[in-house]
Formats: sequence, C-alpha cells, structure tokens
Amino acid sequence: MVSTRVKDVLPELEVFAHAVQARRPDDGTWCEAWTVRDVLIHQTANAEELARVLAAHLAGEPVATRGFDRENPYRTLSDAQLWSAFHARCEQLVDITEAAAQDLSPDTAVMWTGRSVKAPFFAEHMREELVLHRWDLTGDDGIAVRALTEPWMTEHSVNEVGQPLFRRGSAGLDWAGGERIEARLRVPGTDDILITADADGNNMRLVPQEGPATIESDAAVRTLLIWGRRPADPSRWHSDAGPEALRAVRTLLSGY
Repeated sequence: MVSTRVKDVLPELEVFAHAVQARRPDDGTWCEAWTVRDVLIHQTANAEELARVLAAHLAGEPVATRGFDRENPYRTLSDAQLWSAFHARCEQLVDITEAAAQDLSPDTAVMWTGRSVKAPFFAEHMREELVLHRWDLTGDDGIAVRALTEPWMTEHSVNEVGQPLFRRGSAGLDWAGGERIEARLRVPGTDDILITADADGNNMRLVPQEGPATIESDAAVRTLLIWGRRPADPSRWHSDAGPEALRAVRTLLSGY
C-alpha cells in the first residue's frame, strides 16, 4: 500500500508497484538484460542514491554520486526483503525531498552524476525512472503510453538528463573520419528535439520545428527512443532519412 503522502510526491509509484506484483521476479522485460527483479533492484538503489545525495547537500556535506555498483547490496536480499527495501527507500526519498522543499530554494544547485541540477530534480527524476521502467515491465499498455506522452517526461529527459543518454551510443560510433550527426526527432505540434554529435561531444535540446524530421513519431515513442527503447509497433515512427543516417541516430540513442 502506498500512502497518500508518498503518492503526492511520487504519483507513478503505485502503478509501477502493481506492475511488479503482477509478474514473477524472474520474468523477462523489455530491457533485454534485466528481469523484473533486476528492474526492482535498480529502482531501489535509485531511490536510495537520490535520497543520499540530496540529504548530504541538506546537511552541508555534499557527496559524489555512486555508480551502479550501489545496486549490489540489494542483489543479496530475498524477494520479500527487496520489496520491503524498495518501499522503505521510496519513503525515505519522499522524506528528504519534502525537507528540501522546505529548506531550499527551488533554484538551489545540487551536484548529481557530475552535473549541476536543481533541488526539485530529485523527486522528478525518480518519477521518470518509475515511468520508464514500468514500460520495461508492461510494454505499450495505456498507462505507459499516457505517462510517456506527458510533456514533463520529454522536458526532463532533454533538459535534466541530456548528455548521459548519449554515452554508450557515442562510444559505439567511429568518429575518426570526421563524422557528424545532426538529427531532429519530431512530434507534430511540438518543438523538435535537435540532436548533434561529433568527436568533440554531443548535445540535445528542444528547438522550434524547422526543415525535415529525421524521425517523426508520437510523443510516447519519442521518449522511448531517446532512452534507447523501441515501441512494440514500429509503424508508430516514420523516417525518410535513409538507412545510414537512421542507423547512426539509432546507434547514438542506445540509452544507458
């Protein structure tokens, strides 16, 4: 049971929890290397780390963000222990974000994974993780599509996550020949996501629509694409960019 207080801060938590409970821990997911249990381990460690970093900032003793080895302690837990730990870490994150909302200006800068974010980032990022990884469990059901379509999901992914989404894909491309990628991901009636990448770095930002789109899709699919996911129905996205350009963009958008 998710308390009303937690629902207010993390409204996506309850439907994520229901999706987990509807499956076996060893069931596969749309995240090809992970089972349902792996997703839950990841989410538990996410909640813990978001709370740990924000709490340390509140205490005036900032800490660096740990890598994904923060998940390792949870791999030793039984399924029941892991489920309890997940809820406890989410409750703790809500406690810390509520304290931050009282004690910090919304514009307060806090370091997270080597970059500066604002204090409200911490709750919103957990919300995004809950939406994205619920899709890993359920695929394109109605709840997932509606959540992925929300404008804040696109804005958070582009403005608050951004460059980390390119790291794995960029490492898989050969930049030695001076290759440069410029791509527009388009949803009719909204700003484009403009992606640029070359040997010197990469960037993603929202810009007004201009010229041809590299990939056009609905809003939910566009969110999935920038996180390295694929909708079950490929006819939900369209492209006239040609195989080479499309292959480069899809490689770049490989997700974490």
